[in-house]
Amino acid sequence: IHSPCTQAQPKTSQEFLPDQARKMYAKMKKTALLLTVSAMSLQIAEAMPGENSDVAPFFGFMGAAIALVFSCMGAAYGTAKSGVGVASMGVMRPELVMKSIVPVVMAGVLGIYGLVIAVIISTGIPDTGYCMFGGYAHLASGLSCGLAGLAAGMAIGIVGDAGVRANAQQPKLYVGMILILIFAEALALYGLIVGIILTVKASSGCAAAASG
Repeated sequence: IHSPCTQAQPKTSQEFLPDQARKMYAKMKKTALLLTVSAMSLQIAEAMPGENSDVAPFFGFMGAAIALVFSCMGAAYGTAKSGVGVASMGVMRPELVMKSIVPVVMAGVLGIYGLVIAVIISTGIPDTGYCMFGGYAHLASGLSCGLAGLAAGMAIGIVGDAGVRANAQQPKLYVGMILILIFAEALALYGLIVGIILTVKASSGCAAAASG
């Protein structure tokens, strides 16, 4: 016997679709994605690395965006993760809050690395005469800096969260935590150095292609 208080739950739109319709929709999405990638691949194949192309600025600006976005993602994760540890530790040991703020500062520096590379890439993209070689180099520069910053931010966040909690119970762990954070920060610095080298290579490559 059904209670009068019970009401039938409304069905979602997914329940009204049969399995065949869902499978067809998934195949259409895959086909549209494949066609888009194929069209971009054809445009890229038509342009030689040393020639000017309308597709080249896309890769350059994507490199600038990737460098900033992924570095800020790493900085945000590192700040949030270590900030939670600092807040939890500060409830019992408030005198150690300023001493334990180091992971948050080191995570925030990662966003500056991405900003530097993004500015260098965006200013290095000319209005005309931009070749595919420069686009590839700027994309690689943004990827190296952005992904290195993301990896460093994850490491800083996890180590900072556990480190500040452990430091509240055992002060002798503070120096070890700082050393681990320094080596984690070095990962982003490696990406920054390689990104700067690639941006210089992009400028010289496009100049050589234009003169040749």
